[in-house]
Amino acid sequence: MSADTSTAKVPPQRPSSSAAAPAPGRAPRRSLGNRLSGTATPWLLLAPTMVVLAVVLGYPLVRLATLSFQNFGQSQLWGFQPTEWLGFDNFSAVLSDSVFWDVVVRTIIFTLGAVAFTMVLGLLIAMLLIRVSSWVKTLMNIALVASWAMPIVVAVTVFKWMFDTDYGVINWLLTKVGLDFDRHNWFIDSTQGFAIIMVLVVWGAVPFVAITLHAGLTQVPKELEEAARMDGAGAFKVFRYVTIPVLKPIIVMLATLSVIWDMGVFAQVFLMRGGHPEPEYQLLTTYSYDKAFVVNDYSMGSAIALLTVLLLLGVIAVYMRQMLKIGEVE
Repeated sequence: MSADTSTAKVPPQRPSSSAAAPAPGRAPRRSLGNRLSGTATPWLLLAPTMVVLAVVLGYPLVRLATLSFQNFGQSQLWGFQPTEWLGFDNFSAVLSDSVFWDVVVRTIIFTLGAVAFTMVLGLLIAMLLIRVSSWVKTLMNIALVASWAMPIVVAVTVFKWMFDTDYGVINWLLTKVGLDFDRHNWFIDSTQGFAIIMVLVVWGAVPFVAITLHAGLTQVPKELEEAARMDGAGAFKVFRYVTIPVLKPIIVMLATLSVIWDMGVFAQVFLMRGGHPEPEYQLLTTYSYDKAFVVNDYSMGSAIALLTVLLLLGVIAVYMRQMLKIGEVE
């Protein structure tokens, strides 16, 4: 008689603790290596650009700062006399010079005027680009890009011909309409001369501002504008309370860049005045150049240039603060 053999039921195996699934609602922990890799990736991507900036801008800036604390002229350049360390004497001499402060005020007034005209004209052109037909928009964009791409030397040559005393087309046109501008010299009065230089700077800066603001205007939600009009808002209120808030980050960025560029204007003034700007036409850039390469006082020129850099850093600090405020509001 054969014995009955019964098969014993084996209870199901529990998964080991090492293979346990993560608790619901809790994200799996990243390893230390993955976290370090995620942190280092942006810096690795920025490293080539940072190296180039350190080589191209870092060394000249350090050399500029070093010269501003030394007595370095033509004798030191040729090795006839040793270089002396003067500390802050160069800065004291510059800051106590009334001519320097006249140049600073002139530079600030010129910059604010150029930036204001650039932003207003650029915004008007951008709004016009929104409303014209496609083929007119294409022609306007071609004209803007062409003026933007024109070299500064060519633009200065054109403006010098337009405002020439003997053969200038502006004098000819104003005389034709009955005004007495025959053989009028626009550069005897520095106010008129700087107005022409400002027009030249604005003419070269408007295309970038207009094209950028036009791109921003295309991103303004049409629903918000229509809702504002349905609530009874006129064109000005729609522009003020709907369009401007959307464009504010772009406007702040463009205004800051324009301030930096216009404070650094050099070629327009230098070339319009034939390479020798008169005292009443000096801006910070040309004043620093004259001190360094005309008077051959490289240390004083470096001190003025370094003070200009500090002013520009102040502008950048204001820009960063405004952008952070905009980010907090959003």
